[in-house]
Amino acid sequence: MSDPASEPGFPRPDELLPHRAPFLLVDEIVELQPGERCVALWYLAGDEEFFVGHFPGLPTLPGVLMVESLAQTAGLAAAAASSLDGKLALFGGIDKARFRRQVAPGDTLRLDATIDRLSDRAGRASGTASVDGQVACEASMMFLIADATAAD
Repeated sequence: MSDPASEPGFPRPDELLPHRAPFLLVDEIVELQPGERCVALWYLAGDEEFFVGHFPGLPTLPGVLMVESLAQTAGLAAAAASSLDGKLALFGGIDKARFRRQVAPGDTLRLDATIDRLSDRAGRASGTASVDGQVACEASMMFLIADATAAD
């Protein structure tokens, strides 16, 4: 596993998203086309808290976290678009989520998200999560665009 901070050319995920540990589910950006597409990696070391209870004896990445990691990857593509400066993409819905394989401790999840539609109010994205070229999850997602500043 490489050190994401040492990767040239792409920002760190925490420079584009407001998420922080333990809920930042993307470790490294490997491709980025602002407003269009992002490919990112999530390194699953095995010491993550959710593996303890999901499932004892057969640790498996929960499907909802796979979908959230895809949504965060789509959020990276959206956040990198200059038209969304000062805005935040909020998860608005999931369509057609399908889970195809187990993801286990030690796996690296490759997250590939494409923005299908983006306006100043909302957007749609589709994504695929895979391990070693095998699809683990596919989903279509909707998101709403909100101001990134907190209300007073």
